[in-house]
Amino acid sequence: MKTLKINLSTLFILLLITIGCKKAETNFTVHSPNTNILVEFALTESGQPYYTVHHKETLVIDTSFMSFDFKDLPPLKNNLKVINFTIGSTDEIWTMPWGEQLEVRNNFNELTVNLEEQSEEKRLLSIHFKVYDDGIGFRYEFPAQDHLKEVLITDENTQFNLTGDHTVWWIPGDWDIYEHVYNETKFSEIDALSKQNHPNLSATYIPENAVNTPVTMKTDAGLYLSFHEADLTNYAGMTLKVDHANLGMVSELVGSERLGGKAKLTVPFNTPWRTIQIGEKAGDLIESKLTLNLNDPNQIGEVDYFTPMKYVGIWWEMHIGKSTWDMEGSQDMSTWMEGKEGGSRHGATTENAKKYIDFAAQNGIKGLLVEGWNTGWDKWIDNDREGVFDFMTPYADYNFEEVRDYAKAHGVEIIMHHETSAAPLTYEKQMEEAYNFMKANGINSVKTGYVGKIIPRGEYHHGQWMVNHYHKVLVETAKKKIAVNAHEPIKATGKRRTFPNAIAREGLRGQEFNAWATDGGNPPSHLPTVAFTRMLAGPIDFTPGVFNIKFDEYKANNQINTTLVHQLALYVVIYSPIQMACDLPEHYMLNGKIHPAFQFITDVGVDWQQTRVLDGEVGDFVTIARQERETGNWFVGGITDENERIQTLTFEFLDDGKTYNATIYKDGPNAHWDKNPEAYEIENLELTKASSMDIPLASGGGFAISIIQNK
Repeated sequence: MKTLKINLSTLFILLLITIGCKKAETNFTVHSPNTNILVEFALTESGQPYYTVHHKETLVIDTSFMSFDFKDLPPLKNNLKVINFTIGSTDEIWTMPWGEQLEVRNNFNELTVNLEEQSEEKRLLSIHFKVYDDGIGFRYEFPAQDHLKEVLITDENTQFNLTGDHTVWWIPGDWDIYEHVYNETKFSEIDALSKQNHPNLSATYIPENAVNTPVTMKTDAGLYLSFHEADLTNYAGMTLKVDHANLGMVSELVGSERLGGKAKLTVPFNTPWRTIQIGEKAGDLIESKLTLNLNDPNQIGEVDYFTPMKYVGIWWEMHIGKSTWDMEGSQDMSTWMEGKEGGSRHGATTENAKKYIDFAAQNGIKGLLVEGWNTGWDKWIDNDREGVFDFMTPYADYNFEEVRDYAKAHGVEIIMHHETSAAPLTYEKQMEEAYNFMKANGINSVKTGYVGKIIPRGEYHHGQWMVNHYHKVLVETAKKKIAVNAHEPIKATGKRRTFPNAIAREGLRGQEFNAWATDGGNPPSHLPTVAFTRMLAGPIDFTPGVFNIKFDEYKANNQINTTLVHQLALYVVIYSPIQMACDLPEHYMLNGKIHPAFQFITDVGVDWQQTRVLDGEVGDFVTIARQERETGNWFVGGITDENERIQTLTFEFLDDGKTYNATIYKDGPNAHWDKNPEAYEIENLELTKASSMDIPLASGGGFAISIIQNK
């Protein structure tokens, strides 16, 4: 870690942290290092804590109160008194082992106010603020104390009171799943309860008119806000309950019916950070590293056992109905959704795996995922799922050792797959053996899955019990030097800084919904929204790269609602250190040869030196440039919603005095996400820092550019 010295201006800002105004002992202010953001903390006359947030001259968060309700204990709300406080400042640089950029600056001013309840028990609570140039984080810290040893939180009442009826991009506060299409409405029009009981979701529970985080907003004045949390550890996930009348939100933790509350904790403990990102441009939200900075530094050491990579896999063919996960053929996604029986079309066979390995080796793809290789898939979505899966035993038509050896001989790394069918106790019983099995066979990464309602009943995917399970997976895999790509996960909250073996996760409505969802699949606006919402939380395993957009030979009523070139652009736009080329190998062929557009997938990087958001508006379009770490090559991706548009590009991010060879992949003249999705053009030209161009994007379209420095 490289630490920077605090300059005099920063020191002066610290001195501006004042005790003042109405009641000297209860009012505090702290600025961001650039002074643009101001947080004020105070107590009411009754001793209740509250805060406000300003950006420059604008009030962003109006008076917002803080309190806790407990089971069998009085609320911690009023009658609090400041007993002391501390201030500080940090300005340091830390290095990402893999990520969107190599170095991250962690620069903030902080204030911790220590409170004591004026009661016989004299309960203690500290509220800790960190204020950055790109937003704020605050958390509650319960120190060790004589009269409070254990608590069962029934409600954490953290308010976020807005100052206008902002435009909001939201998904419902579902306790089980994040796989909803984003909605764009005014704050006063949020209706999460209308999203209950979605027929395409295997598990869903929406008890309140609440939204999940990150939730992104735009004010009438053009300021961008995103609300989330950081370092979610041993606590329940936070949704935000909506108060239309007062234009406010309050934290609504995911509960547990078994627990009879939201979170059970032993004092001392800290809550997760509650975060508010603030940007003057939409792209500022993507470039912010606020959530990462609010997590602890790396605790597990080197992760050189994981190499960022692209991969292929036996996966998409099950979703479109070509193959099945189980050997008996009853479980492909299409037959499951339609309630039909399948035939004998098992995807995970030795022969099929070798076909994917051959394709990967011939095209510079380093990884292979095989789903449906292990026994248990014939019962994976039954009601009685406990004890179904065995994470070491292959089906009879899949020779594990033969595939392993064939992959190794061709320079392809196998990615293990562990679907738990939402029975985590079964998984925990087999963890040690399953992870040892992986390492014994040279497998260093695993994709986990949690499809279905959680067993035991009364727990939810996003509650404290499951948060602790997901954490245990990270801890145990780190001990074995295994990286984790989690599906049906708890949301990302920046823990990849502390546990960099947490390489990616799903946690959104992914590509597979295009194959079998009955609501028409993901709309063209989906990913231009995801980039400014879900992607703010962390890396996404979206599984891009479909070239056979309509796949009518398998399913006539579903398709991808983008152009082919839009799919290429996703390798730059949607960040992940592992990127799947998800389509079938035969769909990447054209006239007996590899499809010319596949060259971009072969070339594009997955590990980045730096990232620049060049342009974008939430839900409409986004254009991102990323520089590859090892080569210094640049890649640019842009996508749009259903609206055609022209993207003007300049290349000021390139080095002075250098010439680059650029290959531009763009929509064909008559391309359209529905009417003509596979039309494309490829253009080669030279670029310099002074170059500029206009690129047309079709409806639902995109563009992708590889920029290679001349040798």
